[in-house]
Amino acid sequence: MPDGQQQHLETGGEGRIVDISIEGMSCASCVVRIERVVGAVPGVKEASVNLATGRARIQSDAETDVATIVSAVHAAGYEPRIETITLAVEGMTCASCVGRVERALKAVPGVLEASVNLAAGAATVRVPSGAVGAADLIGAVERVGYEARVASGSSEERAERQAARDEEVGKLRRQVILAGALTLPVVVLDMGSHLVPAFHHWLLGLMSQQAIYVVLFALASIVQFGPGWQFYAKGWPALRRLAPDMNSLVMLGTSAAWGYSVVATFAPGVLPAGAVNVYFEAAAVIVTLILLGRWLEALARGRTSAAITGLLKLQAKTARVLRDGAERDLPIEEVVVGDTVRVRPGEKIPVDGTVLDGSSFVDEAMITGEAVPVEKGEGAEVIGGTINKTGSFTYRATKVGADTLLSQIVRMVEEAQGDKLPIQALVDRVTLWFVPAVLVAAALTSLVWLVFGPEPALTFAVVNAVAVLIIACPCAMGLATPTSIMVGTGKAAELGILFRRGEALQTLRDAEVIALDKTGTLTRGRPELTDLEVAKGFDSDAVLRLVGAVEAASEHPIAEAIVAAARATGAALPHARNFDARPGFGVTATVDGQSIAAGADRFMRELGLDIAPFAAVAERLGSEGKTPLYAAVDGQLAAILAVADPIKETTPDAIRALHAQGLKVAMITGDNARTARAIADQLGIDEVVAEVLPGGKVDAIKALQQGGTRVAFVGDGINDAPALAQADVGIAIGTGTDIAIEAAEVVLMSGDLRGVVNAIALSRATMANIKQNLVWAFAYNTALIPVAAGLLYPAFGILLSPVFAALAMALSSVSVLTNALRLRRFAPPLAAARGKGTDIPTIA
Repeated sequence: MPDGQQQHLETGGEGRIVDISIEGMSCASCVVRIERVVGAVPGVKEASVNLATGRARIQSDAETDVATIVSAVHAAGYEPRIETITLAVEGMTCASCVGRVERALKAVPGVLEASVNLAAGAATVRVPSGAVGAADLIGAVERVGYEARVASGSSEERAERQAARDEEVGKLRRQVILAGALTLPVVVLDMGSHLVPAFHHWLLGLMSQQAIYVVLFALASIVQFGPGWQFYAKGWPALRRLAPDMNSLVMLGTSAAWGYSVVATFAPGVLPAGAVNVYFEAAAVIVTLILLGRWLEALARGRTSAAITGLLKLQAKTARVLRDGAERDLPIEEVVVGDTVRVRPGEKIPVDGTVLDGSSFVDEAMITGEAVPVEKGEGAEVIGGTINKTGSFTYRATKVGADTLLSQIVRMVEEAQGDKLPIQALVDRVTLWFVPAVLVAAALTSLVWLVFGPEPALTFAVVNAVAVLIIACPCAMGLATPTSIMVGTGKAAELGILFRRGEALQTLRDAEVIALDKTGTLTRGRPELTDLEVAKGFDSDAVLRLVGAVEAASEHPIAEAIVAAARATGAALPHARNFDARPGFGVTATVDGQSIAAGADRFMRELGLDIAPFAAVAERLGSEGKTPLYAAVDGQLAAILAVADPIKETTPDAIRALHAQGLKVAMITGDNARTARAIADQLGIDEVVAEVLPGGKVDAIKALQQGGTRVAFVGDGINDAPALAQADVGIAIGTGTDIAIEAAEVVLMSGDLRGVVNAIALSRATMANIKQNLVWAFAYNTALIPVAAGLLYPAFGILLSPVFAALAMALSSVSVLTNALRLRRFAPPLAAARGKGTDIPTIA
């Protein structure tokens, strides 16, 4: 058995033994505590924990839920390691297949959660690490009649999957052509005789009616057991397991039409008088139309994964690596961490890394959405898949293969596409019993027509029962949600929005309050000197040079901003002596023989200096959301300064757009209330939660959630992890290096807050699309099953031909897919490109 697929869960005569990996144990008392809490779980007979291996071996009754054991370990303060196993599942055709595979996986002892996606042909299973082997899951899928294998997510496997999809499309195309070529003469011979009397008489002049039936039999039989054999190959085993699926319905419907026709052709005496009719054209047309629908469906499914295909095309195929003093062009798969890579103008950067030598401008639009190339020099980070524009440089590879940013993005999109939304639970409950219910409906239809129908009752019974079987195939139900998710999350990736969980698509749609962290979210996240006014008799450049020299000895972010501004003037900063820092007040030092002091107003007063001359300026700065600082030279008040974290130029537009979407906007900040309120008034923010300590953001989110209000929190994805996790939806905003933030459900690749607006709009568009699909799928089946059963016949004389039932069934799936593909044309409310404007300064 391959590595990673060995069976870790043993079953015995009266129970089972399961191994669980546990993190966080540090001593013998941890072992005792875990053994005690696990031993208290009902059904657990014995628990043995090994500190050295970090594993717990648990013997329990066969019916004991492993999820309960995992919850007990977690409640004790330790973390059971949970792993996600993704399986590629083949053979699923409808919503009932999804439900069957999902139930089989959930029934495997140790499985915590299983989600199956029809459109992606994948199953995502969460299990305690070491408790369940992949072989157990594959076996469970195979036992219910489907094929499965572990999906590694490698580029080779994706290429194989794409090749398999292309092969499937090609095979279906050939089957449609063959079935169509054979069905066309059946339709012409049968329907042409009914519609054109002259053609009917001419045909009878060439051959007898019996001979015509034999020709129809031959052609229809080839269709039935040639291209149509796949319905028997999959439908009969499912029916035999008492788990009928779409293939079973098609198999039964076409077999009934074909079988009745065979009897009418070769043993007409068996049938009642007036009931000798053939329906070879119905059987052949049904097979052909359903195959046509599957072919169109396969083509459309391929387009739903176009975003993934586009992302993969961004990868370079080769890299120019310096090894043993020589440059070599190597396949991207052979690059290893630590390799030195050379990139020339116009080339794609192969893997992530750090620039060693040279400089250039790099187009990072595929990551950040920024149209302006970013300057890269020694020490700068570069990202695989981005495009080098002008210069040449060498860099050291730091992340390769599956660890590169582009690979992480692809993996996130694939995981989100495989997720289920809460709304899917309704579909699952319905489809669980849908196919059996259809079989019952078809049987009742046949019985009612036999008992109460006009002559020939048997003919009416067969035709209407076939129509019910064909019209009710639940393909559209199974595709309604996953196709929209696939297209929606793919479109989001194109816009620089990563939905780490597909579920966030629905949750974000329901958000009522958007809570925003200030620093790094509303603002740039790096302080800058915004104001400097000097007293009479002082020169601004000279004062800035002296204060910059003092602040150069400090590590405070505000000091760094002043130093950066001083150096930007081109002046060399002298050395400061006798440096002294007073936390919360300011700093002093001697520069070029002059005594320099810089700090808050209280520091100036402590030094005996009157700050009244700058009172008006200080009031103006405060109203702008800035906190003034002062500088003194040789005991004289010399200047007032303001260091602020400028608001991003795109923030005001984003706030206005959030309000336009009917959302309430709140700001959470550690600033004092006056400063925070000034910023809020400047931006039009509705609610301010100020003076929040780093650990208090979670409480602030909880307060906003009171009364059931759904809150989305937008933070920089680094220091805001607890708040991101507490919010109904966590949105991490920042550069591409922040995408590994585990606490957020949504990640914005750039620092542009407008991405939040676009994410919410796309969420709403996707959910609206899903609802349209579900209404179509359910309404279609609900409305047409009674029609197919003949409900309209007594009053209007209308019956639904099995041929039109097959056409409608095929078109229903194609319609759902086509509707989902409309999301690819989604236009974001706010353009991704940077707008023009001036930064609005505010305090950090």
